[in-house]
Amino acid sequence: MSNNDGMVVASSKEAKALGLDLGRPWFELRPHAQRLGVTALSSNYELYGDMSRRFHAILARFTPELEIYSIDEAFMRVSPKIARDPDAMTALGREIKDTLHQLIGVPVCVGIAETRTQAKLANRAAKKIAAFEGVCVWPATRPQWRQQLMSRLPVSEVWGIASRLERRLVAMGISSIADLATADPVRIRKAFNVVVMRTALELRGVPSIVAEEDRTGRKEQLIVSRSFSEKVTTRDGMCQALSIYAQQAATRLVRQKQVAKLLTAFAGTSHYSEQRSFPSVMVKLPAPTADPVELTRAAHRLLPLIEDGGRYARAGIMLTDLRPASQAQSLELFRYAHEESGIAELIDKVQKKEGRDLLGLGYGGMRPGPSWQMKREMLTPRATTHWDELAHCKGLSGTQELVGRVRVCGGTTVPSERS
Repeated sequence: MSNNDGMVVASSKEAKALGLDLGRPWFELRPHAQRLGVTALSSNYELYGDMSRRFHAILARFTPELEIYSIDEAFMRVSPKIARDPDAMTALGREIKDTLHQLIGVPVCVGIAETRTQAKLANRAAKKIAAFEGVCVWPATRPQWRQQLMSRLPVSEVWGIASRLERRLVAMGISSIADLATADPVRIRKAFNVVVMRTALELRGVPSIVAEEDRTGRKEQLIVSRSFSEKVTTRDGMCQALSIYAQQAATRLVRQKQVAKLLTAFAGTSHYSEQRSFPSVMVKLPAPTADPVELTRAAHRLLPLIEDGGRYARAGIMLTDLRPASQAQSLELFRYAHEESGIAELIDKVQKKEGRDLLGLGYGGMRPGPSWQMKREMLTPRATTHWDELAHCKGLSGTQELVGRVRVCGGTTVPSERS
């Protein structure tokens, strides 16, 4: 489900076969779910993030060059010795696939090719064509088969070709992947840009796209925003939301070793509300910072624009003009006291150990917690990060919890020999 269990955003092939396409509202499906045998799950971002870290850590064992592309995708460079042997490449792909399945239980597909664009195409073939059993080594396939596949697939199946660009390519007579691969690169560059030209060259097997920086690391902007499960109708409620978001933003800045110079706070009612309101404010900070106190104060500059009685459906904070913390040392006169004291790092450590709801600053730490927090009634256990949500296994004597005795040494909890 999407945020607040609103609609379907991901579904298995079995669910798709039942007609449960993406974008279907859950309230329409709920009455029929049991009859159809459908299981719905809420978004579990903490579990996804931890599994992603494990996924990329395991991939790093197989290569000295790992390019993280997204939460569940990465490019790896194969050693020249293995690259010269198709059988060795296939064996490597199967080892990667089997290791990930054994250690974290995640099914993956592996595509191996001479370029990133070809590798993406090979990965799609590994996923869609059962004969590959999840691993497709593009150079090891027959040239006639590759040509037929590329001739059948529309150009929109190419990495980076969206629907709008597809329409322009089709207007030029380029409707399939094979058409783009054989097109004149100079003509493609004149008609579009160098990026599309590089894609065409990559389809021919000419490496043209350079490695990108880790997409999970430093970013040009940082946004913390959520839709509310219940409408916020008071300034105090909005004050609490902005305080929580500002402190979450500070935590993420600290983890990324960045600071921000510009903060934008915004809120909005539903677009279908009778009284629509979309206030926003942009605050230029005196100096780049990741101080949660200063970011919270800046976010609260939105509050005078909040109408009491308004039914606000969402709010958020956007930080821009980001820069590395090591390059943003201010004169002592302009340094923030709480930043010097490491308040953001302290809050992050406590929340990691004891839970996000345990500690907060000001309105962000008020109890009871906000009633508008994201609704996730079908949340799966966060089994890899929470002791009280450990997974269960079925043994000969029935279901048993995977919990053993622990002993405490020097303030650190470690499993005992019997665990």
